[in-house]
Amino acid sequence: MSTAQVLPFNPLDKKNLGASVAEALVTSTAHPLGEVPAFNGVGIYAIYYCGDFKPYERIAQQNADPRQPRMPIYVGKAVPAGARKGNVISNPLQSRSLFNRLSEHADSIRLAENIAIEDFVCRYLIVDEIWIPLGESLMIAKFAPLWNSIVEGFGNHDPGSGRYQGLRPRWDVAHPGRNWALKCKQREESVTEILRDASSYLDNIVFPASPHFTGAPASGE
Repeated sequence: MSTAQVLPFNPLDKKNLGASVAEALVTSTAHPLGEVPAFNGVGIYAIYYCGDFKPYERIAQQNADPRQPRMPIYVGKAVPAGARKGNVISNPLQSRSLFNRLSEHADSIRLAENIAIEDFVCRYLIVDEIWIPLGESLMIAKFAPLWNSIVEGFGNHDPGSGRYQGLRPRWDVAHPGRNWALKCKQREESVTEILRDASSYLDNIVFPASPHFTGAPASGE
C-alpha cells in the first residue's frame, strides 16, 4: 500500500501570506463609509451593503449586523500614486490613496438616486504595496462581490472630455446619478434588466460559510 505524501505547511508560501493579508482585512473594524476619518497609506478595502434595496436583499441579510459584516458588495485596492507607470513614491505612508479612493466611492453613492450612503460600511487595511494585488485577488475570488462582476463600473472614473465613446457602466444604469456617466453611450440594457441580473446572481451564488481566510476568528468576532 502506497503512503500518501502530505506536504508540510509553509507559512511563507505566497498564497498563505496573501491569506493572512485578507484575514487581517476581514477582521478589522468596520466603519460607516461616509464617515471614514482622513489617514495616510495604501492598501485594500471592502465595502458592505446593509440597507433595504430589494435587489440586494441577500447581501444585506449577510450584513445584518453592520459592526460585523460578512459579505462585501465591492472589493478594491489603492496603490501608491504613479504605481501603474512604475513611478512609485518612496514612502507609501505619505500617500492618501486609500482614503481618497474610499472618499471617491462615498461620493459616487451619495450621487446615486436609489441607494443611500448611510447603508454602507467599509473595512480597509493599510499594507505594503507588494501585498496589495494578492490580497485583493483573494478577496474577490472568495466573495465574488456583485459590484466587481455583474453590476460593474462602480470604481470607474470620469474618462474626461473626448473620451465618452464607451458604453455607460452597468453600475451607472442601475444607480443613476453620476453626471459624467450620462455623457457615455447609452446601453441597450435597462435598469430593470441589470437589477434582474443582479437578483438572479445573488439567488444562485453560494455565500462562503465563513468570511475568514485563516484559522479561528480574531477575538471579538
